[in-house]
Amino acid sequence: MASDQSWKEKYLQELESADNREKQWKAERNTLERMLVRTSLASEGQTPELDRLLARIRKDLRKNRVDVDAWKDLQDQIDRQVALLDERQSANDRKPSFFSRLAREPEQESQQQQQQVSAEPLPESSEQPESLPGNEQDIEDNVQRLRIARRVGQLLGQMLTQVSLEPAAEARARALQQSLLASNDWNELREGLNHVAELVIAAVTRSKREFEAFLKRLDERLELLKEHFSAQSSAQCGRLDASEHLDREIREEIERVGQRLQESDDLQDLKQSVSRHLESIGQAVGRFRTQESERERALSEQLEAMQEKVAAMEAHSEQMQEQVRKERLRAMTDLLTELPNREAWQERLSFEYNRWQRYSHPLTIGVLDIDLFKRINDSYGHKAGDRVLQLVAREFRDRLRTTDFVARFGGEEFVVLFPETEPSDARAVVDKLREHVGKLPFHFRGEPVTVTFSAGLAGFIAGDTEESVFDRADRALYQAKDAGRDQVMISDSADVQ
Repeated sequence: MASDQSWKEKYLQELESADNREKQWKAERNTLERMLVRTSLASEGQTPELDRLLARIRKDLRKNRVDVDAWKDLQDQIDRQVALLDERQSANDRKPSFFSRLAREPEQESQQQQQQVSAEPLPESSEQPESLPGNEQDIEDNVQRLRIARRVGQLLGQMLTQVSLEPAAEARARALQQSLLASNDWNELREGLNHVAELVIAAVTRSKREFEAFLKRLDERLELLKEHFSAQSSAQCGRLDASEHLDREIREEIERVGQRLQESDDLQDLKQSVSRHLESIGQAVGRFRTQESERERALSEQLEAMQEKVAAMEAHSEQMQEQVRKERLRAMTDLLTELPNREAWQERLSFEYNRWQRYSHPLTIGVLDIDLFKRINDSYGHKAGDRVLQLVAREFRDRLRTTDFVARFGGEEFVVLFPETEPSDARAVVDKLREHVGKLPFHFRGEPVTVTFSAGLAGFIAGDTEESVFDRADRALYQAKDAGRDQVMISDSADVQ
């Protein structure tokens, strides 16, 4: 009987393990499909035939059915289109295209990834890549190095907006940033990249010194408070001692008076004796009052000084709290668009999700993506792309309702929370915003450029998690992109894998 029970437990465990593996496989497949769809969308605009083949990939993915034989033929057609694209591009600048890197054999791709992981951060060779213009690999390496330098220059600029340096170090950092963004001399760039680490260390060191100085000032103020409390404690002890001493003197004088009354028969002598003892008692009380006044004055001065120190500490504490609040706000804000960043989005999403679970009020998520943003970067440069992101983000912030929450999710993608809102109502809001953005007068290099965005919406339903509803909104965005862009799609509540 025990053997049957053990067999059943093993069987149930194996069923559970198989179910977990299937769920993991489905999650991995969903992630890979999303990556493939995004890559295909980002790759559009090269040739009409290649766009048609990429659209066919997305169509098959939406059907959740892949014909392996048909996809092998599809892969051959894409390879031919990539080869033709490389031939045309090599006639211009000999730089391998993005598609040729995607089309490399998996084994070669794996070897390159291993080399990137194990390679040194910066090459130490003194040769300039430009010295071998006929070597295609060297040219590609040079381009990659320049891109790294440009990216480090951008990150250095972001660092300068968030930390404070000594005036000399900041001037050096500004000059270094300009060099990284503009120079094409690899030796100069390599030297500049080496200096970046020194600047980061200088920034961290200065922040550490400032914090240590703050702790030292705080320790000094606490020590002063300790001295004040000790002085008050000593004064209180002195007051008790003086009171006991006065009480003792009075009792002794009264005892002497009583003893004198019993011993003396002369009334005149007795009167003089009583007067002397009363005078002694009066002098003791006077001394006590004088000492008490001195103690009160000293305590008053100490109390006033302590109040000033406490007020100074409170003011400094408020300054530190304000600084912490500003630093937290900066950490939760995207530097380029000044919208909340991904971390702030996750915090707000968790809050709204918990509220939805408690009250079951309508809640909708929107995922918005600027159409053909890569073309803007490629045609007019990254500064133009950054400007588009800033202007579009401003319109999102100004024209969405005060109850809505918008954040930059990454790249050209934004996310919106619509509390107390059904997906159909959220669609009306996003459609108005989409129409407005499409009419904005963007101009680059004197040319008018139309900027649009696509959006996917999904409302929370029973059994939803934060991730599942976001995935549905993301899929709706893909559908809007594939349907021609510049439109809003609402996710079907049954669209769950």
